[in-house]
This record gives sequence, structure tokens and C-alpha cells, in this order.
Amino acid sequence: MKNLRILFSAAVLLCFLSCADESDTEVLPEMEDTQGQGDDELENDDEEMITLVNAFPNLSFSEPLDLQSADNESNRIYVAEKKGTIKVFENDSEVTSAETFLDLGNIPTSSEQGLLGFTFHPDFKSNGFFYVFYTPVTRVARVSRFTVPRTDSGLADTDSELVILEIPQPRTNHNGGQLTFGNDGYLYISVGDGGGAGDTNGNAQNRTNLLGSILRIDVDTTQENMNYSIPPNNPFVDEPDFRSEIYAYGFRNPWRMSFDTQTNKLWVGDVGQNTMEEIDVTELGENYGWNLYEGTNCFSGDCNDSGFVDPVFEYAHDNGDRSITGGYVYRGAENPSIIGKYVYGDFVSGRIWAFDEADGNNTLVAETRLGIASFGTDAGQELYVCAFDGNIYRFEEN
Repeated sequence: MKNLRILFSAAVLLCFLSCADESDTEVLPEMEDTQGQGDDELENDDEEMITLVNAFPNLSFSEPLDLQSADNESNRIYVAEKKGTIKVFENDSEVTSAETFLDLGNIPTSSEQGLLGFTFHPDFKSNGFFYVFYTPVTRVARVSRFTVPRTDSGLADTDSELVILEIPQPRTNHNGGQLTFGNDGYLYISVGDGGGAGDTNGNAQNRTNLLGSILRIDVDTTQENMNYSIPPNNPFVDEPDFRSEIYAYGFRNPWRMSFDTQTNKLWVGDVGQNTMEEIDVTELGENYGWNLYEGTNCFSGDCNDSGFVDPVFEYAHDNGDRSITGGYVYRGAENPSIIGKYVYGDFVSGRIWAFDEADGNNTLVAETRLGIASFGTDAGQELYVCAFDGNIYRFEEN
């Protein structure tokens, strides 16, 4: 395997996954990562199903955390960088330059802060709206709407920011940060438990705050003094003491979620603490157990598992796998062996698997040694990997 390796320092490891911050006692070792430096292909062992190929070898990114495409027939790719910029470029392997689509300026980026995710409105082609999850100041997470003027260059108007929602964060890690729209037209937001070891304040089980939850809001209408409204069938709208934005709860750090474009199931990769990483298929009003359970393992409390939903799959920290990065159910055409399977990775080990919900089979498809920060899809639903060596990779079936 012709991989050039570099050691990532603790600062570069990006603690959004599962490393220590403030009172958090988790500690990740320094890890090796693959630095492309001109190699267009990461060579894999013969038995592996997938090879990762540098999709845009003439481009390089700084800590890429999210990749999206807009439904506007442009065939362009958008990549978010942790320090606060979104880059845009043509979906062409020979592209040589990227424009700055949005620049949030000087925002906190220590620990797990920064620009963590973004998504486009389903009617982006006509209204120019897109939504960003970022930390404008320390210990605050914000969801904002920005606009692309119809008559301009196709780049975002930085002054168009409309703050949708702000969430106080007890610490600087476990922010979650994924945004996605469902077929129902509502905006879904993943929010971590607020950080620290073991969720000592019980935020993920406390429905009076927004932490440790998947939220669902309607950004096309407003109510009271908010820049959004609550979907009428959200599970806690009739519970006066609970936050009605909550769609599901009991998550530690839901790092990446996505809808299966065929089944409309919402898949979440939830980062564990000491022993287990988990994949959840998330449903309305359900409780996924943290901090009473880490996966199916009792973590605290009386170990009564009634009322909790088990993950559809979990894996232990036995082989250097320490921090799940949620992915997508693959619905592209170029890699037939993984069609219909949930493809996800691990930031620490760099391994990528394909999980078949139908039979519970979990298959290792690539051993990359990359810091896999996120997955994304283009307009054709082909799958990409955002890696912390600064490259974007595509899948190529062996």
C-alpha cells in the first residue's frame, strides 16, 4: 500500500468525534492519516470492495466537514470548511479552482466548534435559501438562513443572514451539526448533548432543553416570536414542559445523519464514549438511550431498558475503531455492490463499511487510514468522502 502517512496532533484531530474537552475524560491517541500529495488513488487490499480515488486532485481543502449538492441543475459541489467557509466548484475531476460561496469570518473553531454543516432548501432553485449550522461565539450553536441573490454571481450574500435558532452549549464539544430536509419539507437538525464526559447533567434525557436530540422545525412559516414554526405532529407539541422542536432524543453526539432517498428513513451515526459506536434509524418521538445506555450497554442508572430504542447496529472499540462518522444509504449507480446499503466510516481507524439493514450484515469495504470527517452526495447520488488530509474522495468499485 503506497500511502504516505502523517501524524495528526490532538488539535487537528477535531474533537467533534470523541476526544477530550474540559471535564471530558475521553482521550484519543494521535492517529496516522493518509496524505495524498499527488497520489490520485488510495490503494486497498485485494479483498476490499471499494477503492477511494481523489475526486478533485487539483483542489485542496482545510478541514472539510460537509459536502452537499443543490437541486438547481448546476452540477456543482459545495464543501464546508471548519474555519467558516463554503467552497463551490464544478463537479469535474479536472476542475482547477473553487470559489468561496460563503465566508462567515472569524468564528470560534477550537475543539468541536466551527462551521459544522449546511443544507439547501428544497426550493433553492427559486428562493436561493440555504441553512448553516455554526458556532458564532464560544459555547453557542446557531442555525441561520442565507440567501443567494437571483441576479448575482451565484455566490451567497453574507449580509442576508437570518438567525433561525440558537442553542446554548455547556461546553465546546458534542455539538452535532448536521442539517437536512425531509420529504415532509421540514428542516431536521442534529444536536449533541453539550459535551463533557458522561453527560453529567443528563441533557440528552432532558426534554426541556434541545441538547442530545434530533430537532424538526418548519422554516417556511413562523409563529410567535420565532423565525420558524413547530410541525403540528411533532411528538411533544402538547407537552408544556418539553421543547416542541424535539423529533427524537437520547443521543450523545449525532455526527452525521441522512435520509434514504427511497425509503425516507432517517439514519444517524451517534458517537459513543468508552466502548460502543452506534447506528440508529430514527423515528418520531423515540428515545435512543444516552446517557443511560451507550449502544445496548448499560452506562448509568438502573439498567432498565424499557422505553429505549436499540441501535440497528453497533460496534465496539476493539480494533482501533473509536468514532463513527455517519453516512448515506447508497442510491447511486457506479458502485452496484453497495446499492441499498448504509455506507459509513470511522474517523479514527479510517475504515469504511456497508451495512445491510435487510439481513444485518456489516461488510468492511475499504481500509483507508484517512480521518473520515463526513460523507456527501452529488446530484446523481454518487458518494464522496471528506477527509482530513484536505482531499475529497469518490468511490470506485474494485
